[in-house]
Amino acid sequence: MFSLTEESTVRSDCPPGDERELVERAKRDPEAFGLLYERYVAQIYRYLYYRTGNPQDAEDLTARTFYRALEHLPRYQERGLPFAAWLYRIAHNLVINWQRDRRRRPVVALDHVVMHAAEGDPQGALEEQEEREQLIRVFRRLSPERQELLILKFVEGMSNAQIGAIMGRSEGAIKSLYHRTLLELKKNLEGTEDGGARSDPGPDQ
Repeated sequence: MFSLTEESTVRSDCPPGDERELVERAKRDPEAFGLLYERYVAQIYRYLYYRTGNPQDAEDLTARTFYRALEHLPRYQERGLPFAAWLYRIAHNLVINWQRDRRRRPVVALDHVVMHAAEGDPQGALEEQEEREQLIRVFRRLSPERQELLILKFVEGMSNAQIGAIMGRSEGAIKSLYHRTLLELKKNLEGTEDGGARSDPGPDQ
């Protein structure tokens, strides 16, 4: 199973020129593609795990992402974004189809997000855990698109431009969606504190 604890980012860990050279080699040499796979597989898996909430589905979609990347690599053209952004775009399209086929909403598994109670302050740890669980419940009521935005922003640490490239939106549209998403989170959190339940307004237009 792939590790979920490795630090990763959409930015490449090598200079852009070196990455471009490796991608060009990979178009002709399967071993070079293997190097790209090793470089990016952990972060693509983590992204898919957060989108599906299931390790088996995440592993299957990760394998499919790299299979499709290998299949379409000869037609890949660098457009000023890291190679990882192209991989995320492929993974994004695959998980959208996965959700449509299963009519599921992406979730984040509680056991990987909620921290265990800290020793020495059980009451404070319990309150902290309850707050985290409340936040996750509110997160799950967001539309899949807004969930994806928050995952890419806070889990993967991407910029608005990089998120836009993956989600097929302009940087300005991502900024607007991010602002509306934060407002909805705040409103829903206030609703749960008041004992009420807020409904998800549905996909953005």
